[in-house]
Amino acid sequence: MAEKVSICGLDCGACGAYQATQKNDDAERKKVAETWSTEYGADIKPEDINCDGCTSKTGPHFSHCNVCEIRKCGIEQSVENCAHCGDYACDKLSKFFEMVPDAKTRLDGVKADLDR
Repeated sequence: MAEKVSICGLDCGACGAYQATQKNDDAERKKVAETWSTEYGADIKPEDINCDGCTSKTGPHFSHCNVCEIRKCGIEQSVENCAHCGDYACDKLSKFFEMVPDAKTRLDGVKADLDR
């Protein structure tokens, strides 16, 4: 699936919830729910696996998207993703990058393209 950059720099296109939703694949939703339940020690049901990506205004969104502070900030700033923000990369985003360095690499690439 083609790369779809989230507000924080994750690749929504590589996300199991996004993929299952775009394919409307209930078997894939079940598989993702089982995997994430194990990985994150949570009780995630197949019906929870629905997401059109965090940049979608109308949703659906996976539950974390609804409480994500980075997403909330990006929406408030009306930016496509954080690379488009005048405060890139803020402290909140920098802390996130420590956990997910690929997101930084992705957004740095977007920022470099914007600055050309």
